[in-house]
This record gives sequence, structure tokens and C-alpha cells, in this order.
Amino acid sequence: MNAETPRTRVIIVPASKPALPPHIKLRHDPGRGRWHVLAPERVFEPDPIAIEILKRCDGVNSVEEIASELAKDYNAPLQEILADTISMLQELSDKGVIKA
Repeated sequence: MNAETPRTRVIIVPASKPALPPHIKLRHDPGRGRWHVLAPERVFEPDPIAIEILKRCDGVNSVEEIASELAKDYNAPLQEILADTISMLQELSDKGVIKA
């Protein structure tokens, strides 16, 4: 990609199958009891809900399937969970942390 080619924004939809790119890792630090997203020259410390979403981002399950699992696990309304999941994944996709 040359300097003149704009990056195409990926839009996260319910059918998207998000995954972490090979250069991004979700790691648990047992000493501190925290999860981290490790990216080149960046480290993110996601909140507990984000961690549950990221653990399910395997490139196989769709956003809708992930939201459905979370809705069951947390006994929460599916549409609310789906909207929040899409919003979070879109933000991470825009930062290059998630591919879909």
C-alpha cells in the first residue's frame, strides 16, 4: 500500500467474523491477575466485558453468535449486547486491533 492509497474502513456487522490479527495477542498476566492486548508498540488493558468478547473473536464465530452467547451467559437482552459488541469491535477494528 503506498502513501496515497487510503486505508479502507471495515464496518463491523452482525455477520462479521472477528479475529485478532497474528501480530496482536490477548494474554493473561497471572502475577497481576489482568488481561492485556499486546500489539506492536502498544498495550491495551481491556475491561472484563471486552475480555469476554475478545476471547470469542476466533474468526469462526460471527458477532451475532458472540453476542448471543454473552446474552445467555449474562442473562441480558440480545439486542443490547449485540449493539454494544458491534460498537466495541468497530472501535478496535478502526485501531487495527481486530480484523473481520
